[in-house]
Amino acid sequence: MILLKGRPKKIRKVKNVPGIRQFSPRGKPGRPDEVVLGIDQLEAIRIADLEGQYHHLGASSMGISRSSFGRILKTARKTIATALVNGKIIRIEGGIYEQSNEIKSRSSEDSK
Repeated sequence: MILLKGRPKKIRKVKNVPGIRQFSPRGKPGRPDEVVLGIDQLEAIRIADLEGQYHHLGASSMGISRSSFGRILKTARKTIATALVNGKIIRIEGGIYEQSNEIKSRSSEDSK
């Protein structure tokens, strides 16, 4: 049986890779579950929510289509909301991105 995959994902341009890679809730006993926020997803959050840019401008700065930017942003917001509401650790890693013209990382989730 032949499985067809979609088109390969474009490399997303990221301005800054974060120095802090994990946020943990306080007040929850034991080791909470984790969610993973991709570096490209964090960049979309930074552009849209922190800088307040429109989707087409954010997409342009990341080198992707407006619809791809919207999907990345939607997934990032859901990941963050899940962590906040359910008291989970947010790990920031992975994604397909580049900084300074070098491919930095590819998460296992993107290779599915």
